[in-house]
Amino acid sequence: MNDSPEKWLELIPGYNIRYIPDVPKLPEEYTIEFDLIAVGLTKKTSSTAILRVDLSDDDKFKDGANFVHASIPFCQYAAIGITMSNHINNKREIYSVVRADLREEVLERPHISIAVNKQRFRLWVNEEKHIDIPRIVPEGAVLNTLKFHMNNFKDGEERLFITNLKVAEGGLDLRRQLISEGKVSTNGILFDSGSDRIKPQSMGIIRQISQVLQQESMMKLNIIGHTDADGDAESNLQLSKDRAEAVKKALVEIYAIDASRLTAQGKGEAEPVGDNDSPEGKAQNRRVEFVTFN
Repeated sequence: MNDSPEKWLELIPGYNIRYIPDVPKLPEEYTIEFDLIAVGLTKKTSSTAILRVDLSDDDKFKDGANFVHASIPFCQYAAIGITMSNHINNKREIYSVVRADLREEVLERPHISIAVNKQRFRLWVNEEKHIDIPRIVPEGAVLNTLKFHMNNFKDGEERLFITNLKVAEGGLDLRRQLISEGKVSTNGILFDSGSDRIKPQSMGIIRQISQVLQQESMMKLNIIGHTDADGDAESNLQLSKDRAEAVKKALVEIYAIDASRLTAQGKGEAEPVGDNDSPEGKAQNRRVEFVTFN
């Protein structure tokens, strides 16, 4: 795209054409994020021009017996709204158009975020939450596949590109947990081995934390890093501090959270929650905690 070093995937419109990212099967709680660029939209762009995000129990190219569809509109001559629909055991339970005027947003590289918490489905465009449906996803993690489908764009004239796709397990209802318990711990924020460099797939959870802080303007958080027991204790203590600082930096620099609302500290390997003699236990111990304070 122009001189950008980023790589973009062009989506091609067409009935029953679906793009299936090569990601593991979706669990019960997770986040999805991606950026879009639309090219060639005009006042004549169809009212039915959409990008549909599909969550399905079919891992190929059909809707499946169970699914959730979220259709993001690209029409420019009218505010169309976001269409939400589902099927549970081949029966439609929800079909609704949620009022939203996205005409300007879709022209300016929108960032789309989705959080699924068991049956709950939420969708943001940039920083604004447009969808929050408490019971639209079938129970039991039967929707295990993510798909994208676009349709009713004029071939060769109206084009859509996607990049920065991140799918992250976790998807905790962080706001509720932070308010009720005053803390939340996650293994979903991952770092390069022995480094404080945050892996891209971790940004979904960090974004959720930023959204909680935006919603709760008085909330302050202490970010605490923990490591497993590999290596020496002094190095692990410093690494945990550096990782907590990296998370704080991401919240401040990427999501514009006031730095005065955040503190960061590390506890190294001192407070394990799992067995450091097993791979599973080590993974549990490599975690980041967020604790509220006054």
